[in-house]
Amino acid sequence: MADALNIAVLTLSDTRTLAEDRSGDTLVERLEAAGHQLLDRALIPDDIYQMRAVVSRWIADPEIQVILATGGTGFSGRDSTPEAIRPLLDTEIEGFGELFRQLSWAEIGSSTVQSRALGGLANRTAIFCLPGSTGACRTAWDQILLEQLDSTHKPCNFVGILRHGVQNHGQ
Repeated sequence: MADALNIAVLTLSDTRTLAEDRSGDTLVERLEAAGHQLLDRALIPDDIYQMRAVVSRWIADPEIQVILATGGTGFSGRDSTPEAIRPLLDTEIEGFGELFRQLSWAEIGSSTVQSRALGGLANRTAIFCLPGSTGACRTAWDQILLEQLDSTHKPCNFVGILRHGVQNHGQ
């Protein structure tokens, strides 16, 4: 890992506290083990406007380069993470959700169609919205984000975009 990134972790839950947030803990453990820095962490209810407020503040913070959100990507009740975050994005990373669901197929079969995992860029900040399960967070980090947030990963990764605003293809 050549370039450590500053990352914020947001958990969306109506039922958990930070002390019970195993999914958020999993993301924090993995990002720190990869050499990145946790810059901020929050747990808020599944509420579109609270989500937008926190994520907008983090997008505007020039120190935060990546936002990892866990929870609220399903179809039940108050799951509204995609609806909250999508309008904030400058560019959606369609391949993130597609690849996440493909990888999840091996673990949970056809239930993966109920995941609305989402990735995008806003103000040179990468945002990844993951399901709330610990397993989903492990899958997303271990099989996608670990490499894509590593400046040494070839042929391309997101670090060049986050650091310089230009794509890092094969450099």
